[in-house]
Amino acid sequence: MRSFEELLRSWGGEQAVFRYDEPSGSWMFVCIHSTTLGPAGGGTRMLVYPTPADGLADAMRLSAAMTLKMAVVGAPFGGGKAVLAVPALPGGEERRKLLLRYGALVSSLGGMFRTAADVNTSTPDLDVLAEVCPYVYGRSETLGGGGDSGRGTARGVFHGILASLRHVYGTDELRGRTVLVQGLGSVGGRLAADLAAGGADLLVSDVDAVRAQGVAASLGARVVAPEQALAAECDVFAPCAVGGVLSRDSVSILRCRIVAGAANNQLAAPEDAERLRAAGILYAPDYVINAGGILQLLGLEDLGWDEEVLEEHLAGIGATVGEIFLLAEREGISTGRAAERVALARLSGDQGSASGDAGRPRRGT
Repeated sequence: MRSFEELLRSWGGEQAVFRYDEPSGSWMFVCIHSTTLGPAGGGTRMLVYPTPADGLADAMRLSAAMTLKMAVVGAPFGGGKAVLAVPALPGGEERRKLLLRYGALVSSLGGMFRTAADVNTSTPDLDVLAEVCPYVYGRSETLGGGGDSGRGTARGVFHGILASLRHVYGTDELRGRTVLVQGLGSVGGRLAADLAAGGADLLVSDVDAVRAQGVAASLGARVVAPEQALAAECDVFAPCAVGGVLSRDSVSILRCRIVAGAANNQLAAPEDAERLRAAGILYAPDYVINAGGILQLLGLEDLGWDEEVLEEHLAGIGATVGEIFLLAEREGISTGRAAERVALARLSGDQGSASGDAGRPRRGT
């Protein structure tokens, strides 16, 4: 694994802030990739990593993806990400004290970085952060926050799946289509429920067998073992768990027509988007289709949206995904490359070359 120095030299971001937390033995990493469009925004992830450098590398990679995500949906933010690299996931008072110390670090940045939940952090954790830091999104609704962003993420992915079906089959009718949801957490569980309500033939898979069986029983779905999920025959494969699931090896065994899910960093390498294209599989770029959580928190906490306006913008994710598909076809490039072009055009201020404004947050709506 590369050292901190090597990672920093090779990273294209603006600023990385890190601190060793002696009481917990944890490392705190805040990576600010871009502030071109506004203060950097991104979730806080809490994980056990093989080495601290792995945690820094994760934060760097995720922050770059957040820059693209913010640009694609037109959010007035740049990209950032934070990682708490812990020796073991803490609980109780130990967790609270760690979060308060981390919140003080974020607060010291003066608003340059704004955070929300991510892997192994949730609304109650954000409520703790907010005790010492004003730059927190996704607090409890009773405290004036936007709540769990998983619901906005799931709803945006749902609209993205409908757009993908329209592009491939000419209709967004879910009945008669088999959709496999891999990962049934805050986002995947909600997405599965929406798909079942829409009439999809639902397959579900999770490393937690009890959770998978429970979701399947409540939604009338069939369970697919985790080791068989990638090779399962379906119309839509929706990865909603860990990143890096789409690689040279996994693309070769996929038996789906569409990949459209909520997981971050689904591609193990950028060229895997081209591998999907070559295999005849339509890929909905993850940082576009999973941007609904951002819209939820921005809309409800900053822009004065009500639930009806929020739903309109979440549906706009489907329109944006559809425009990216058309751009990819027109230019003969992968959908991953097309999404990157749209994001870079918006970062440079060249709105004329972007694919449109669908789903973009607007003040005063």
